Amino acid sequence: MIITRATEYAIRALLFMAKQPRGEIVLKKDICRTQGVTPAFLTKLLQPLIKEGIVGSQRGVGGGFYLLKAPAEVTLLDVVKAEEGPLYLNQCLAHDGFCDRDVFCPMHGAWREVQDEIMAILDRYNFAHLARQETLNLGALAEKGKMSKKDTPAE
Repeated sequence: MIITRATEYAIRALLFMAKQPRGEIVLKKDICRTQGVTPAFLTKLLQPLIKEGIVGSQRGVGGGFYLLKAPAEVTLLDVVKAEEGPLYLNQCLAHDGFCDRDVFCPMHGAWREVQDEIMAILDRYNFAHLARQETLNLGALAEKGKMSKKDTPAE
């Protein structure tokens, strides 16, 4: 299973919006600039999130996008499902009766357990947590940069 580029960019755009004050419209050009995405692609990749009631949009000069839900209420699983559709690790999990071996195949139960774990992990990561973690990571990088400059011997 490979997450599409659209899903990856949707996650990045949502993370950017999650770091803004709640309900604030984030200009389309700002998302595009910071996330390295074209305006047309951004609009296309946010459409499933708008349809799912995760993101709102406003047209016009001051137009852009905003989160309809609090960042803590939106998970990676929500975004992946909106962008990719239902997650199935194997075709035998997509539909009951797809495979005649379901009732005795030892892999059916294994695939189901792995799929359930993946979905549970994605559901644990909400965008409030991800935004805080990004801030901490950037702070640690900045601190590391300060330390390395300070600790480097003068030439």
